[in-house]
Amino acid sequence: MSRTFIVTADGGSRGNPGPAAFGSVVYEGTKVLAEIGETIGIASNNVAEYSGLVAGLKAAHAIDPEANIDVRMDSKLVVEQMSGRWQIKHPDMRELAKQARSIHPMHLITFTWIPREMNSHADRLVNKALDGEIVFSPGAKGPVRQNYLTERLLSDEKPTTIYLIRHGETILTPERRFSGDGDLDPELTSVGLAQANAVAKAIALRKPEVLIASPLQRTRQTAAAVTEATGLSPLFDSTWRECGFGLWDGLSIAEVEDQFPDEYEQWLASASYAPPGGESYDQVALRIEESLTHLALHYPGQTVAVVTHNGVIKTAAMLAMGASSESVFHLDVQPCSISTLLIWPSDGLRAIKSLNERSHIN
Repeated sequence: MSRTFIVTADGGSRGNPGPAAFGSVVYEGTKVLAEIGETIGIASNNVAEYSGLVAGLKAAHAIDPEANIDVRMDSKLVVEQMSGRWQIKHPDMRELAKQARSIHPMHLITFTWIPREMNSHADRLVNKALDGEIVFSPGAKGPVRQNYLTERLLSDEKPTTIYLIRHGETILTPERRFSGDGDLDPELTSVGLAQANAVAKAIALRKPEVLIASPLQRTRQTAAAVTEATGLSPLFDSTWRECGFGLWDGLSIAEVEDQFPDEYEQWLASASYAPPGGESYDQVALRIEESLTHLALHYPGQTVAVVTHNGVIKTAAMLAMGASSESVFHLDVQPCSISTLLIWPSDGLRAIKSLNERSHIN
């Protein structure tokens, strides 16, 4: 069975034309196989974007020359020109387009336009390259190393340790009602506040250096308990908010089955399906992928506590394991549990150290 890759690419020029760079990422599912960010001298934005496309296709082709590739870019110009709907008039772009078409069988490639906010990983690589950091993942050359965690554990490199803390119980928790990022925004119950105090004491013993939290009310309250126990001021980051459940927010499973029977069946079957007005787990994975990378890059070797949500922690665990998107359906994270991830900043290797610890909760 043929493999399917997603290639995201971007390019930018500070001056247009001016100092320019590109960024490219190759995914298989939500797992990053290769990432490249390089400068290309003085060029326009469009030339930089085409250069990112070329680099991404080369990386994907080197991994599997027979794979299907879905190219996703926020440049409508590149997507429309490579799809054959728009003419290419600029000579530099014509040459780059010709090069792109020669890399991989074109019948195996599709081109999709995406909003800029969904291309943040490639965009970040562009800016890193422009800031003097050359990024190249060796995943595109030869086999991708998978089974070397023991080597890394024995090495001197200190990983970034991330404690993912689910918030305490709300009025929706006992009945497992859908509780996303909507306006309902429930607060902690008395039980939830007691759980928050217990997990805060447990986290304080681990001496985190940074505290980050979702800005929803239940995570703010849980983070407040962690602040009391550790003295750390929380940094509120909306990328760690819960999955959006749209019209299902606050409903029980029975109510959703009754009111949205077809939609609920689709949601059960695929991590790519979003509830009406909500967000799919695949969409959550895109922002959490970016957030995990951000923590490793900005807090190398440090210990970070993140107060967040059930769906987010399940997604982070899925990403750490390099598992399929649907694996989130087979994980359960309880209120005020602690799940620990390790990320080695040098190459982004991830490992799960613990999942759903609850020994501190009576």
